[in-house]
Amino acid sequence: MFIVKCFSIDLDGTLLNSQHEISAENLQTLHYLKEKGHQVVINTGRALEDVISYEEIKNLNVPIITINGTVLYSESGDVLYEASLPIDAYKQLLPILREIGLWTMVYTNQGGFPFRNPDVQDLSDDEKEALFKNYNYDQILEKETIKIYKVMAVSRQDQIELVDKAKKAIAGNINVSYASSYPNNVEFTSVEANKGVALERYQQLTGKQFSEIYAFGDGGNDVEQFKVATTAVAMQNAPDSVKKHAHLITKTNDENGFTYAVKELLKI
Repeated sequence: MFIVKCFSIDLDGTLLNSQHEISAENLQTLHYLKEKGHQVVINTGRALEDVISYEEIKNLNVPIITINGTVLYSESGDVLYEASLPIDAYKQLLPILREIGLWTMVYTNQGGFPFRNPDVQDLSDDEKEALFKNYNYDQILEKETIKIYKVMAVSRQDQIELVDKAKKAIAGNINVSYASSYPNNVEFTSVEANKGVALERYQQLTGKQFSEIYAFGDGGNDVEQFKVATTAVAMQNAPDSVKKHAHLITKTNDENGFTYAVKELLKI
């Protein structure tokens, strides 16, 4: 059994700043942790393509947990595990979200339809409205060997109440997991997938044992990894609903809060 300390790190709002960049300070900290023999794990709601688009992360050669624990990749990029949404659950879910009036993105093994969130996250609500309008979601299931990894529903900033409406409509009626990475979204995945379960599954699959788990995050989808962490660190920019599940609150993602917390925790 290989025993190490694990640092499980969210991307958006945590490792990345508001400009979706990795600062030189945070990158230096990642390299420091690796050099000291600690296990660095990127644990994100993003799909792999949107993670390794960052050369800094791609070149780290670390395990990557994507789409809120849905697909686990080894250091070399091999798929260790994947959990897809049952097609029947997807067929039940989609019309409810669309009737409520949420923009819907479908993450699959063949890409995101009509987009993945990083493609549109910096657009205005009106620009998003135009892009999602009249998209034909039926064509997704016409693709051969399609696997649905995640359905992400997003509201306009002035209609956040629709997110809670969707959660209430789905809860207890469709067998899916869900969590919000931001107040104006909700992400639906397999019941076998969340960031915390994925960390435990990674240990089982690789034979590694984490003596300590330091989990860093800012969103509702980080709460599950906080639950399995020995030390859960929330960013100052996280909502109070997330902070209450953390052991520690660090600085914001624009103040290198990740690096600040690591230095405090390891006394470096």
